[in-house]
Amino acid sequence: MTTHTNTPAKAPTKAWLVGGGIGSLAAAAFMIRDGGMAGASITILEAAPLLGGSLDGAGNASTGYSLRGGRMLTTDNYECTWDLYKTIPSLHLPGITVFDETMAFNEQHMAHSMARLVDRRRAKVPVSSMGFSMRDRVELLKLSRASEAELGASRITDWLSPSFFETKFWALWVTTFAFQPWHSAVELKRYLHRFMLEFSRIETLAGVKRTVFNQYDSLVRPLQAWLQAQGVRLITDCTVTDLDHRTEGGLFSITGIHCLRQGRAEFMAVAQGDLVFVQNASMTDASSLGSMTSPPARLTKVDSGGWTLWEKLAEGRPEFGRPAVFDSSIAQSCWESFTVTCKSPAFFDEMMRFSGNEAGTGGLVTFEDSNWFMSIVLAHQPHFADQPADVQVFWGYALLPDRIGNFVAKPMEECNGAEILKELCGHLRFDLQTLEGAICIPCRMPYITSMFMPRALGDRPLPVPRGSRNFAFVSQFVEIADDCVFTVEYSVRAAQMAVYQLLGLARKVPPVTPHDQSLHTQFEALVKAFE
Repeated sequence: MTTHTNTPAKAPTKAWLVGGGIGSLAAAAFMIRDGGMAGASITILEAAPLLGGSLDGAGNASTGYSLRGGRMLTTDNYECTWDLYKTIPSLHLPGITVFDETMAFNEQHMAHSMARLVDRRRAKVPVSSMGFSMRDRVELLKLSRASEAELGASRITDWLSPSFFETKFWALWVTTFAFQPWHSAVELKRYLHRFMLEFSRIETLAGVKRTVFNQYDSLVRPLQAWLQAQGVRLITDCTVTDLDHRTEGGLFSITGIHCLRQGRAEFMAVAQGDLVFVQNASMTDASSLGSMTSPPARLTKVDSGGWTLWEKLAEGRPEFGRPAVFDSSIAQSCWESFTVTCKSPAFFDEMMRFSGNEAGTGGLVTFEDSNWFMSIVLAHQPHFADQPADVQVFWGYALLPDRIGNFVAKPMEECNGAEILKELCGHLRFDLQTLEGAICIPCRMPYITSMFMPRALGDRPLPVPRGSRNFAFVSQFVEIADDCVFTVEYSVRAAQMAVYQLLGLARKVPPVTPHDQSLHTQFEALVKAFE
């Protein structure tokens, strides 16, 4: 296990982290591991009962498990994430790290999807070609070579013709990464470069790596346990409502934290020399769960306040970004997921016979003719650390929940869990009895792809905004050159950058690996584009 002893000349008195997502947890770890701070000097404030933010996992076998989602991992790209987890001990295998545990698991359970796309006949679609016309190839190349200044706040549809969105490539790419045609052209360009290695294997998802359990159990819990062992204060049920601040000599500083802790107002003074890290907004803000008999409630940021703090800080301060760019169009950033807890192996057995993949080796199965644009994925079991041996759990999502279903005559967002299972079995031509006794918990997420909204330079703040003395943002809504949002890596990289800058550490943040500059990778992508 690697150790680091890079201690700054003068450590700050305390550090306060607002929000308990992976960005804050990582920042706390970097301050201890690389900055020499005492864990007892670090406090994390989280509004929810549990830490982990969007990397959540909850429930039980009796009432049903629930996951809002799961971020894709690779070993070829996630430089900062694996730099962190090479030093965090596994909770389940003594003597090895989370990184070692994850790599060993993936060597045993290698991904190679044999049913990535399924058509209306319930036939597995062979993807021998990406389906590009010469016009599609030229337009995609033009987009991928344009500078971010040229792309500006344009949408994907501003660069690609309607025929492009009918290709097999688009169906595979967008269900892997959750893009919509109206999303940011800049972000699509970043993905094309950052994940160029995945271009040549997108139909099998062979480059995707998985954690042993869901990402809450496999990534959040070990990191949280390590932080607690270092003495970090973890305060839940604590909603930060405002931040006191002052500007002196052109430098912005946070001086106090106002919060509601278990419903009671509290104030925490931020002394000179202290640091404050804020998770500005959340892609899972205002999410809501349904049940087998009820659809999820239609919530907005007004119901949860997850964007309020950023909006307050950014008012009159352009260096703090423009939250309205990202949180003003739920219709363009909302989709819905669902988690199914099976009390019988019948569905998993049928899926294995149909797909040819054992659970945990197949990745997403996308129903290309689904009005909802629905996909499911069967993870290796157990998917939860406490899951009984006779229970199976799988997850799914739909990019177009506002459309009428193919087998249920209503939009997904109006459906309960039982109706979602009916729609799923309709696409698979499975008898509903294969899911008899199953519990399906739908989840509506109004801002889940808000970070993909078209943006211009300056709409997102830097991790440490210009003119900040003791303050940083850590989230999916900061500006990091060349990297891609909607990944664990983005939050961890933002945290590492912010910590190193505020502590003045000489140690370098691991750079983004330029796979797109490899001639071999470029050649493989070119061959794929012309198949």
